[in-house]
Amino acid sequence: MIDVESALKFYRVMAYVVGVMLLVLCVGMVVKYGFDDDAMVAVVGPIHGFLYMVYLVGALNLGLKVRWPIGYLLLVLLAGTIPFLSFILERSVTERVRRSIAATA
Repeated sequence: MIDVESALKFYRVMAYVVGVMLLVLCVGMVVKYGFDDDAMVAVVGPIHGFLYMVYLVGALNLGLKVRWPIGYLLLVLLAGTIPFLSFILERSVTERVRRSIAATA
């Protein structure tokens, strides 16, 4: 179970990091298209893309360890692309995994 707990911790950190970076990227998009300045998107876009890939690995690792259904796993994987969804889903994932840990203990 320590393996699942460490995977959950990594997932939670990455969910918040990717969620914040996505919000910053959204602000950058407003600046790019509203004020014709693409500097913010040029910097934040690749950073978010890299961090999203790390998030995908962490979420997939956790999902496989806890054996999520494929539909739920896909929802968690896509959460890093929809503003605010990674924050909301992180709570659901944490509760679900903790219930799973408690059931097997």
